[in-house]
Amino acid sequence: MAEPVVPTGPQAEAAAGRVALWLDPDDLRSLAEHCCCPEDAPAEVTERCLRLRFRARAALQKGGLIG
Repeated sequence: MAEPVVPTGPQAEAAAGRVALWLDPDDLRSLAEHCCCPEDAPAEVTERCLRLRFRARAALQKGGLIG
């Protein structure tokens, strides 16, 4: 069962050291499922891509938009 989605705002995100970003679910799905890194990308680039993809998928899951 998905957790209830708790709305956030720019002030709450700033207090947590983040920047608020609202994306369409289809844009999140695209981020979660696609890596644009070239095969010779440095490790730090591919690690950042992995974190972004993980967070996009987590947001979709928390919102109950994927299983």
